[in-house]
Amino acid sequence: MASWMFRVCVVLLSILLSSSKAKRNTVVYCSACRAIVDEMSFSISQIDPKKTVNVGSFRLSPDGTIKDKKVPLARSEVHLSELLDGVCDRMNDYALYEDPETQEKRYRRFAPRADQDMSDLPDFKNFKFEGPEANALKFACETIREELEDDIIALLQKDSGRVQQELCSNISDYCRDSVHANEEL
Repeated sequence: MASWMFRVCVVLLSILLSSSKAKRNTVVYCSACRAIVDEMSFSISQIDPKKTVNVGSFRLSPDGTIKDKKVPLARSEVHLSELLDGVCDRMNDYALYEDPETQEKRYRRFAPRADQDMSDLPDFKNFKFEGPEANALKFACETIREELEDDIIALLQKDSGRVQQELCSNISDYCRDSVHANEEL
């Protein structure tokens, strides 16, 4: 009798756990992943390429020398970690956009950057600024940042030019279909 009750409890518990796991919205997570890469790339581009930082152990070798290495500040692990800590705060500059021709929904940047021309602003009538979608991108950004921090930093240190494709399609699989994977924000 006790083993039968135990089996029923296990089955009910497994059903409850499997149904309680929320499915990730591919539009939100793909857009958040792409926005993270876009914001990080922009922040990196704003750093003077001549600035460097010393990395290494800073220990004396037996011969009395210190082995250190200079790397560009913009691509250093410490700097990238600092940038990544604040990237999700910039998700407030994005909103849900519905393409009037294809009816495809995705998050796009609507706010101009400091050096951006005002003529590049999108048409605001196709954006949705209120509702549960407004905070969904920031939550997805924070989730992705926590789960993929090491991968994001490693890809940005390499500067391969394909960071968005690698991170959002190959590593995380958030942008599975080619429509989301190949579009620019």
